[in-house]
Amino acid sequence: MAVDFKQKDKYSIDDLISIVALLRTPEGCAWDRAQTHFSIKKNFIEETYEVIEAINKESIDGLKEELGDVLLQVALHCQMENEQGNFDFEDVCNDICQKLIIRHPHVFGNIKADDEESALASWDSIKLKTKGVKKQSQSMLSVPLELPALMRAQKVQSKASKIGFDWDDCSGAINKISEEINELIHAVDQNSPTDIEDEFGDLLFSCVNVSRFIKVDSEEALTKATNKFIKRFAVVEKLAEEKAISLKDASMEELDMLWDRAKEILSAEKSAKTEEF
Repeated sequence: MAVDFKQKDKYSIDDLISIVALLRTPEGCAWDRAQTHFSIKKNFIEETYEVIEAINKESIDGLKEELGDVLLQVALHCQMENEQGNFDFEDVCNDICQKLIIRHPHVFGNIKADDEESALASWDSIKLKTKGVKKQSQSMLSVPLELPALMRAQKVQSKASKIGFDWDDCSGAINKISEEINELIHAVDQNSPTDIEDEFGDLLFSCVNVSRFIKVDSEEALTKATNKFIKRFAVVEKLAEEKAISLKDASMEELDMLWDRAKEILSAEKSAKTEEF
């Protein structure tokens, strides 16, 4: 038997909250009712990444759909706490509105911030005060462990940079990469697993440092590099098949030849597309 619910041609945020609440009742859905914050936390991550995918694909319809899925996750988590009498969706809306007003005194108050940099500095300053952060290390510890490692490293480094703990320019950061490579080579030569992992981590951290100076998002850059590798490898496979070469049994010279040829093909295709525009 269907539940008592009036269907509409156009729904609002209030309808979403009501639907989620209904799904969590005994008359609703067994799956929705069984969920907890922990059971669906990975769903939240997946939905967020799907929003990013829609943005990267410049898909307006996809973006609308995926933002709805993220909003559903928010509504579900709010409903779970509403059932416990802790807070509801309106409380979450109230808190974020208050936070936005407090952290934008250059809009809602008398502070002056005419450009993006000064506005961000104002936001960060008020954020530290409202959270009672007195030391920058406390601010660093507030960066979630759950963030992707490159993204977390870049955020932590940015916080250190704000109090002057940074290289004077990009050259210092680049030179540090050479130093870390040498230390990694030494660790590999010594065959010390612990030192190898430690030095490799330092090398990655130093690469992220360079990314800040050259205004590159390290997470995005690695994603693009991985995508580029997959695209080139697909061409390598095709070339190997055409030449009856087994990639598994091929020599390093043959693999290098195939790789270089794949780069040439893709570069030519890119140039041809550019000329079309």
